[in-house]
Amino acid sequence: MANKSGYFRETLHPWPCVLFLLPLLGAYEIGVYMIGGPEARALRNGADAWLRWVLDVYGIKPFLAAPGVVLAIFAIWSIRRWDDRPDYPLQVVTGMWLESLLFAFGLWLLGHNFASMLRAADITLATAEVEFRTDKLTQILTFVGAGIYEEVLFRLFVITGIAAMLKCAFVPNWASALLAGVASALLFAAAHHIGPYGEPMDAYRFVYRTTAGVYFALIFWYRGFGVAVGTHALYDILVGVRMG
Repeated sequence: MANKSGYFRETLHPWPCVLFLLPLLGAYEIGVYMIGGPEARALRNGADAWLRWVLDVYGIKPFLAAPGVVLAIFAIWSIRRWDDRPDYPLQVVTGMWLESLLFAFGLWLLGHNFASMLRAADITLATAEVEFRTDKLTQILTFVGAGIYEEVLFRLFVITGIAAMLKCAFVPNWASALLAGVASALLFAAAHHIGPYGEPMDAYRFVYRTTAGVYFALIFWYRGFGVAVGTHALYDILVGVRMG
């Protein structure tokens, strides 16, 4: 019954991911409706809104449909792997939070030094200041939503989907993982400049977000989806609240 391969393997199991995601999804969905009220849609993260739009196209309209789809994926996956679930999942979840905090701080250090790293490589990219015009609580709420749904879209769906298609085309596993990770990072960066609420194209931010996308892809592959979500959400909170 138990997974005897240790903590670093157990974080990749879907059952701890379910337990890790539940409080984040609950806080985000409840917070959006409590703070947003009739304008709740305007508070939703872009990836969340895109997922809901796709579900709406197929006639799935309930407000809990998006988190329900995410949880259903991991619930079904957990049931299929129930026999090898970790003995102490809450301990695994605690470790996942600590890892997420560590990786978030690591990405913050990368971002803090990114400009100087580019200058050292004799690369100059123009950028502009970004202002956050919402209150701290709303910022934190949207950052949690970004951590969840951007990882669902760009890591869980895009990486696994592209990697699966490449494997079907007889591309070696290592090359499939590499190409899928890079593709997801580029799409992740580009998505921030798409649509009516997208930012104007900014070379510096595009390159940095692509780098961050690769960082999240590596965490997703080697530390699991839950740690990728936690890292993304905590990083956005760390950077956004400091700037706000």
